[in-house]
Amino acid sequence: MRLKLVPSNTKWDFFSTAKITFGASLAAMVASILLFLVVGLNFGIDFRGGTTIRTESAQPVDTGAYRNALQPLGLGDISITEVFDPTFGPDQNVAIVRIQAQEGDESVSVDTVAAVEAALQSVDPSLSFPSVESVGPTVSGELIKTAILAVIAAIAAVLFYIWLRFEWQFSLGAVAALVHDVTLTIGIFSILQIQFDLAIIAALLTIVGYSLNDTVVVFDRVRENLIKYKKKPLKEVLNLSINETLSRTVMTSGTTLLALIALLVLGGDVIRGFVFAMTWGVIVGTYSSVFVASNILLWLGTKRDWTKPDANAGNQYANTDS
Repeated sequence: MRLKLVPSNTKWDFFSTAKITFGASLAAMVASILLFLVVGLNFGIDFRGGTTIRTESAQPVDTGAYRNALQPLGLGDISITEVFDPTFGPDQNVAIVRIQAQEGDESVSVDTVAAVEAALQSVDPSLSFPSVESVGPTVSGELIKTAILAVIAAIAAVLFYIWLRFEWQFSLGAVAALVHDVTLTIGIFSILQIQFDLAIIAALLTIVGYSLNDTVVVFDRVRENLIKYKKKPLKEVLNLSINETLSRTVMTSGTTLLALIALLVLGGDVIRGFVFAMTWGVIVGTYSSVFVASNILLWLGTKRDWTKPDANAGNQYANTDS
């Protein structure tokens, strides 16, 4: 017996609540943009510039004592976060100390790092420092510009690719879905204040690729059915196509989520932000392929036959009264 997560020959109407789902997507996008503008993102050292020091000790982390020890150094904004992970042993207590880049310095001073480590060891002599990462303000500014350009370039390439493979209506639908996915991902990171660094940019680009793949599968079936069922209304053809690819969509997304959830739980704090972004991206990417891209295509319309030129081209006003 084969496992079937979705029954064969489903006939669900995905557009019966089109106004609700599309309206909810628009509202979520607007809310995400407002959150980004008002609350902002918790940018990591990659984008803000500064130093990240990872500490490890057999003694419990005392963030208050750490902060009091560092206060006399006058380093400005210091963030101390205890890291919780189910894979850590009882004698493995980890914290992340983030220190902002000092004004006027192009790179973080080695002496400053040494002073921070000495101050922390005065609280807990058993402290070790497995990793120290530093990024200067100039480099971080360039990284922000490069990251934005990378995401915009990826979406522009998708627009061009879908336009060539299908039609411009399909292209706008696919790009709308990608913008939806990226915007909602930024929104959830703004709400939860999860650290936003270069790994998250990599996750955003991966989400773009995943969502595009799912959308192209649906659009391929739409094109086949438009040729096969020339008289069916576009809404019926879209419903039929989504139902026919539903099993594949659920299986692909489900198996991907299984791997991502395992990494999210057991992968450790180093990759947790990246994995969370991917998990969220798979969910919203699957949703947008059906309820955003297809809704846009239904709204814009498309030609019905790719096998020959449109017979009505130039005759759209032939039956109007003169």
